[in-house]
Amino acid sequence: MSAVLAPHFSLTMSRFIRAPREKVFDAFTTAAGLASWMGSRGSQTRNVMADPQVGGAWRAELVYGDGSFYTVGGHYRTLSRPGRLVYTWQWEGTGAANPMPGVETVIEVDLVEKDGGTALTMTHSGFPAQAACDAHQRGWMSTLNRLNDQLDPQGTAGTLTLIGLPVSSYTRTVRMAFEEKAVAYTFQVAPPHAKEVYAIHPFGRIPALRDGEMEIIETAAIVNYLDESFTTGTTLRGNGILERTRCVQWVSVFNNYMYDTMVKRFILQYLFPKGEGGKPDAAVIEAALKEMPAQLAALENAYGTNNFVAGSTLSAADLFLAPVLNNLQGFEQSRTILANYPNVLRGLTAMQSRASFVKTQA
Repeated sequence: MSAVLAPHFSLTMSRFIRAPREKVFDAFTTAAGLASWMGSRGSQTRNVMADPQVGGAWRAELVYGDGSFYTVGGHYRTLSRPGRLVYTWQWEGTGAANPMPGVETVIEVDLVEKDGGTALTMTHSGFPAQAACDAHQRGWMSTLNRLNDQLDPQGTAGTLTLIGLPVSSYTRTVRMAFEEKAVAYTFQVAPPHAKEVYAIHPFGRIPALRDGEMEIIETAAIVNYLDESFTTGTTLRGNGILERTRCVQWVSVFNNYMYDTMVKRFILQYLFPKGEGGKPDAAVIEAALKEMPAQLAALENAYGTNNFVAGSTLSAADLFLAPVLNNLQGFEQSRTILANYPNVLRGLTAMQSRASFVKTQA
């Protein structure tokens, strides 16, 4: 999909959808169709109506996880099945629920058969200001992702592509998040600094996520995006403000302290030796091993009697910890240290038994 801002506060967006024109047309003109995709990621659509005739009305209510609520509707102006439709768009309500009070805009949709699917071109015009146009462009990018989810035979796997390496612990964290959320995706194997990675991540790091034309980098951001975008499966932020806070806390601790000690200066020393003669740097490894007990002791206290580090339920923090703790069990030196922390081992065992862990084994 590409997006081009046209003059006079209009926007034009295009997308290829692997579905017949008739199905795409129905998605815009039936209540069931609109209910399946209208609204950006993270929204729920309800009380949808559609009267697909010239002058007929359509309307939908969009509810988001943060409690925000929006109602939008309009009237069909042109219905030329299955190639073109034109309809109006107007927000209802007052205050924050209505981003453009008193403004009616127009949407034109053209559908052309192409490569066994449909080339969709949408022009949304009549915005009162560039800021409103930009905001709607961002919303449409996410909303059209949901449309593609519904119509592509691959479902969400036709829209979401994760780029990374199976052996990367951070990539595995995101793959586990996909499994926990029960969201299908396409996994594109590529190492750090590959051209397809740089196309998304300015520093060439993995993993990287493409959701349609939307690009998201950094593991914590990707996991949070998945959790807020999809209501299926497991909630990854914990229950209640304390568990949510602890989840963020332990993700931060892992990224800022534990990853450097356990991965960069220990595990990677064996996988990619940089010492004299191409051997692991013993001094770097020894220093890392000396730091591990304090870090594992902090985790031991955090787990307490729970199987999860942030509280009584699984959270994103467990998805960050499990791949690395599991890798530490593969080295005699770190395995010996781990044996002193039964709470950590209990938590790791609980994660190792989850389907998300088993399915993402490298």
